[in-house]
Amino acid sequence: MVVITGGANGIGRALALAAADVGARVFVCDIDEAAMATLAGKSIRTERLDVTDRAAVLDAFRKIEREAGRIDGLVCGAAIQPRKPVHDMDPAQWTRVLSTNLDGVVWCYQAAISGMIARRRGSIIAFTSGLAQQGWPEASAYAASKAALIAFVKSAAKEVAQHRVRFNLIAPGVIDTPQYRAANAGADDAHWRASVGVGKPEDTIGPLLFLLSDAATMTASIISRDFAFRARGS
Repeated sequence: MVVITGGANGIGRALALAAADVGARVFVCDIDEAAMATLAGKSIRTERLDVTDRAAVLDAFRKIEREAGRIDGLVCGAAIQPRKPVHDMDPAQWTRVLSTNLDGVVWCYQAAISGMIARRRGSIIAFTSGLAQQGWPEASAYAASKAALIAFVKSAAKEVAQHRVRFNLIAPGVIDTPQYRAANAGADDAHWRASVGVGKPEDTIGPLLFLLSDAATMTASIISRDFAFRARGS
């Protein structure tokens, strides 16, 4: 079974549908209950979850394993990216970004890892961003969280490699999702479309399914999609 946090929209939603199509049992965890309701079906189950709440994460993962079986794959996709100059950012907003984008991954990792270690198998994926290296105006909190994830994943992966549990990162590039559109209106959107290109959530599915599969024998690695081909027929 695959658990996808932030799976109600964007890349997480596309992955949930694709994984279900190839026969996986999928559990989507998100705070967007309306969007999750449109996903629920025979192979996709849903659970409302705020990943910033560690106790809630631990409880939810115990419930998922009790009701649906072992967690073989975990995709940590829950993230937010408000745009604001950091010198004007309220401390609570800064904390919320780090709590969601970084701490939320840590809590989900902690909730799933013991079972994976015991079974000596499992694949975990987190998302970083090109902004972790290059930064971007009004994206300091988001970029900082994505940079921190690189250090966290590479370190944690080496702690559990002896147990044959894999923990990798994907930097999906610029993808047209509701979150992207909210954070990149106007000039920023034009910049990305004229430079690296803006992809679709479905463009990430191949690499994500590969990392979840037993064919991906690496850990502590980053798959990076730095430049987007123009979609066929466009």
